[in-house]
Amino acid sequence: MALIAVAGSSGAPGATTTALALMSTWPLEPGYRVILAECDPDGGDVVVGALAGRTPGGYGMRNLALAARTNQLSDAFWRQLIDLSETEAQDRLLLPGLTDPAQASSMQYAWNPLTDLLLGIEHTTPSHDVIADLGRHGGTGPSSALVRRADLVLVVVRSTLRGVYLAEPRVRALVEDLEAHGTGQDALQLLVVRSGPYSAGEVADRLGVPVLAELPDDPRAAAVLSDGDDAGRRFPRSDLMRHAASAADRVRAQVTRRRVRLAPRSANPPAHPASAASNQERISHAG
Repeated sequence: MALIAVAGSSGAPGATTTALALMSTWPLEPGYRVILAECDPDGGDVVVGALAGRTPGGYGMRNLALAARTNQLSDAFWRQLIDLSETEAQDRLLLPGLTDPAQASSMQYAWNPLTDLLLGIEHTTPSHDVIADLGRHGGTGPSSALVRRADLVLVVVRSTLRGVYLAEPRVRALVEDLEAHGTGQDALQLLVVRSGPYSAGEVADRLGVPVLAELPDDPRAAAVLSDGDDAGRRFPRSDLMRHAASAADRVRAQVTRRRVRLAPRSANPPAHPASAASNQERISHAG
């Protein structure tokens, strides 16, 4: 259905935890999947964080740079996915990020074809939604295609003075890029983490960007997603996960509204990058 980019800002953690919460609660109809792609040039967190290293080694974004240069990106992409589903449906998938910031330079020429691929897999069977975690610095320079072509760009902001102050340059740069090269400023919205004295309305007024949804400051549940703490039986019903599910519904609705508005200017959908049958066989299982 969509490509959604989730961005943080310097000194303000929360983008990866938020992206993982959205992926975990993403509403999936039969025949749909969701992929969380860690596109942070500083490196991925999920394998050593939420999964506590309990995954097969060697998978991830770092293997896509050479594949892009040799026109083998589509085949390589499906081999890098790790299945995070709690059922046999293989419907919640992870593309692990870089393991070293030094690897970011090797991805310079891979971001455009990777963005093409992420947009194209919407039209495969089963269909895929993609949540791209940009971290604090992704979506600029060579990886700007992820922002410019995303259906929606969400900036995670904590409702503290520090959080809002540090988010200002990030939001300003994204607004300018979307206006100049993307689909317009209305692609950008905020996800506000209620961890300070400012209301969502005050944060929106200060940054000049609307708030799509609010998330609670829920350290215990967030630690499950950021550090692999024991989930426990209450985790799926925690404040964080309940609000994340509501936010995911709002994201999907907003994507639909924007697509209807932009439909007359939409380009033809990209060709299918790979067959569903071959994709199914290539996905690794977390364990």
